[in-house]
Amino acid sequence: MKVALIGTHGVGKTTLCYELAARLKRRDVDVELVREVARHCPLPINRETNEQAQSWILHTQMAWELEAQAHHFLVLCDRSVLDNYCYLLYAEGPQPHWEPLLSRWLATYDLLVKVPLWTRPHWDGVRDTDEAFQRAIDELLDREIARRGLSVLRLEKDQRARWGDVVMEALEPMVAPIPPLFPEEEKLP
Repeated sequence: MKVALIGTHGVGKTTLCYELAARLKRRDVDVELVREVARHCPLPINRETNEQAQSWILHTQMAWELEAQAHHFLVLCDRSVLDNYCYLLYAEGPQPHWEPLLSRWLATYDLLVKVPLWTRPHWDGVRDTDEAFQRAIDELLDREIARRGLSVLRLEKDQRARWGDVVMEALEPMVAPIPPLFPEEEKLP
C-alpha cells in the first residue's frame, strides 16, 4: 500500500508524515517513509529549477517508492510525483511527454492526502520563502488534481490539530487486521 502527502512547500507535510509513521509503527504496521527527494537533488530547485532537475527528482521519487514498496507493507511518501511535477510545470510549462507515465504512476497511490496552504514558508536551508511561489505551486496542484479527476483526502487548514486523526481514520480500513473467518478456531489450544 502507498500513501502520499501532497501540497506546496512549507505547509507541514514532513511533520505530518513523521507523526503518521510513528502512529502506524505503534500499531505494528510495517511502514517506510519516502522522504522529500528534492532536498537531495544535485541540480537547481525552487524557483531556479529546470527540466533536468525536475526529471532527476521525478525519476528518483519513483525509484525510492519502488525500493520501499519492495520491502514494506505501507509506504508513506512525503510528496508524490504529482506535486513534484507541478514544480516542473511552474518552471517549464506543460510536458506532454511526461503525461502517460504520470497517469500510470498516480494510479499506484492508494491514498493522496492534500495538505492545505495555511502558512507562509520559513527558511530551513533549502525551502524557498517566496509566498507568491508557494501559492503558485498550491494553485497548480489543485488544478492538476481537478484536471486529472483524482480522488484526494483534503485536510482543512483550520483543523491542523486533527490532521493526524483524520488521516488515520482514512487509513484504518486499509491497515486494520482482517477479522478471522472462524474466530472460535483462534481460541483453540
